[in-house]
Amino acid sequence: MKHSRIFTTAVLTRCAILAAIASVLFLLDIPIVAFYKLDLSNIPVLLGAFAMGPVPGVAILALKCLIGLLHTSSAGIGTLADFIMSLALLLPAAVIYQKNRTRKGALIGMAIGTLSMIVVSVLVNKYIMLPFYMGAFHMDMAAIIKYAGVAAVDSEWKLLLLITAPFNLLKGVVLSVVTALIYKPLSPILKAKNK
Repeated sequence: MKHSRIFTTAVLTRCAILAAIASVLFLLDIPIVAFYKLDLSNIPVLLGAFAMGPVPGVAILALKCLIGLLHTSSAGIGTLADFIMSLALLLPAAVIYQKNRTRKGALIGMAIGTLSMIVVSVLVNKYIMLPFYMGAFHMDMAAIIKYAGVAAVDSEWKLLLLITAPFNLLKGVVLSVVTALIYKPLSPILKAKNK
C-alpha cells in the first residue's frame, strides 16, 4: 500500500519529465581523458531523488538508461555500467539527504555518493567494461592502454587508478556542484503538491 503512494500521478509525471531531460543530456557528452566522456545526465536524476526520494530517483535513472539503450554502441554493456555506477552515486546521496534534509545533508550525501561511485567505477571497469571491449574489439590490455594515450599508464591497475578513478572523482564533483547550485531554485517545482 505504501508503494502506491510513492508513485502518484504527479510523481510519475515529474519522473517522466526528468527522465526525458536526463536522456537528452545523456547524448551530450564532453571528452575528458582517454575514452572517458563527461555527461550531465545524472543531474535530473539527483534532483528527482532529492525532491521525491530514492525510489523515484532510481525510477528516473532506470528510465534514462532504458531510453539510452536505443542509441547504445556497446550492446547495452555501457548503459548497464552507467546504471550501476550512477546507482552508487544516487543511493547514498538520496538516502542521506532523506534523513537530513539540509544543504549540509545533501553535500555530505553527494560526497559519500561520489566516493562510492569511484570505487564502483573501478570495479565495473575492471570486471565488466574492459573485458567487454577486449572481447568485442579483439583487443588485449596492451592495446587498450595504448589507446588510452596516457604515458604514465602502463598496466590495467594504473589505467583504473590513474584515469578511471580520477575521472569519476571529477564527474562526481561536477554533478554535485551543479545539483547543489540548482536544486534550491528548482525545488518548488520538483516538490509541487501531489494530486
